[in-house]
Amino acid sequence: MASQAEQTQGDTMGKIVSLCKRRGFIFQSSEIYGGLKSCYDYGPLGAELKRNIAAEWWRSMVYERDNIVGLDASIMMHPQVWQTSGHLAGFSDPLVDCLNCKERFRADKAPRAEPGSHAVFATGGKAGGQKQSATVTAKGYVCPNCGSPVLSDERQFNLMFRTALGPVDPLADLTKELAGQALSAEKIREMIEEAVRKTAVYLRPETAQAMFVQFLNVQQSMAMKVPFGIAQVGKSFRNEIVTEHFIFRSCEFEQMEMEFFCEPGSQKEWLEYWRKERMAWYHRFANSKDAFRLRQHAADELAHYSDDCYDIEYLYPWGWGELEGIASRTDFDLTRHAEASGVKLSYFDQQKNDPATGKPGWRYIPYVIEPAAGLTRSVLCFLADAYAEETGVDADGATKTRVLLKLHPRLAPYKAAILPLVKKDGQPEMAMDLVAQMRKLGLNVSYDDKQSIGKRYARHDEIGTPYCLTIDNDSLKDQTVTIRDRDTAKQERIAVAEAIAVVQRRLDGDV
Repeated sequence: MASQAEQTQGDTMGKIVSLCKRRGFIFQSSEIYGGLKSCYDYGPLGAELKRNIAAEWWRSMVYERDNIVGLDASIMMHPQVWQTSGHLAGFSDPLVDCLNCKERFRADKAPRAEPGSHAVFATGGKAGGQKQSATVTAKGYVCPNCGSPVLSDERQFNLMFRTALGPVDPLADLTKELAGQALSAEKIREMIEEAVRKTAVYLRPETAQAMFVQFLNVQQSMAMKVPFGIAQVGKSFRNEIVTEHFIFRSCEFEQMEMEFFCEPGSQKEWLEYWRKERMAWYHRFANSKDAFRLRQHAADELAHYSDDCYDIEYLYPWGWGELEGIASRTDFDLTRHAEASGVKLSYFDQQKNDPATGKPGWRYIPYVIEPAAGLTRSVLCFLADAYAEETGVDADGATKTRVLLKLHPRLAPYKAAILPLVKKDGQPEMAMDLVAQMRKLGLNVSYDDKQSIGKRYARHDEIGTPYCLTIDNDSLKDQTVTIRDRDTAKQERIAVAEAIAVVQRRLDGDV
């Protein structure tokens, strides 16, 4: 049975998922047709939250720095890019099928049992299935669904989505060629792979490679001097065997990545700099700073091209999970692409002497520090960080629970809600005038006149709106409004003329 802590965690995650659908943050993709596993649509508020997170990342990484510029690269790239990077040959997971319940899973993520022990499971993985047992193999893993150790052999499954570019159907000619031939399954598979390869392109599994491939174009067109960075926010695609925890691991996701090019030998210094900067960025917008931690990769965990790496992990409702990787990738990527393309992806520094010769002018292939954050995971992280329930007593003395999202004001979908107390006496007109002024200044605000004022406050608490401005009869007399703080529920009276400035100051942290 699940422990009390596990049950609480599951309840919290369930409440977040429920809130996301109920309040228009995230919906299951194609829900009316039964949904598509691991694919999600961001509703009106989810789209705003995701956009705000990406905007704050971009502001921090690009707008506030002179040595980082942006890129928006194509999702599809030349197949040779993925051949050179190693994705076509090595970007795969060990796939296993359960022969009992037909669940398909990753062997390296499966639960473990003592090799040689007997595992008990239900036939077909059904609750009422007949109980049986089998011996756990030497590898020790069992099916995560039914617990059976009766499994298929491992086989490598490439995670890249493949499609075809161009109007030619390579399978049409192959079908004619195969008609009437008696061939083995292996031979047919070989011929199909060869035919498909001619027009095959891939949806990118990461945004990083485009920044390496465009290194020279960006450096020369923008006259960038090392050290400098290229930043990108965009979608990536991985045909994941195991998708889990809502939007945490899905087949389509978004990344916020930056490749920082630096002198060989300076990578340790820059790795230290960027891990501090990135942790500080999360702390800036989070309520619980101790829910973030840095974990250094062990030597046997490092990618073959990396000489050091850290993960920023967040304590999700189910436990610690990766949020961002900060890797020192050495000169591996630029070197590989230079060798494969024949283009010199190097940098010439006229101001420094070559360490090898001592002569003026140093040409070298830069080393790279890569802070790679998950935008999709950041959405889930900040939702989990913001979700809160507070118990209080209403005017009648009854106990009530207030649900709220304590989102940082800069991340919140709406920065303020403008609420006329009633739909008459000039209050809606005054409220709409204030809405127009705020929107003109770029503030996304909500005009809300539906239901009682108490229900409106509750609704905006639940979607994370940091401030509510209420227009009432006194507002028309003395040109004041009531401003209510989401987190404290405290209210105060301020002048209408000052309302915009007050909200702006609070958004900037100057309360």
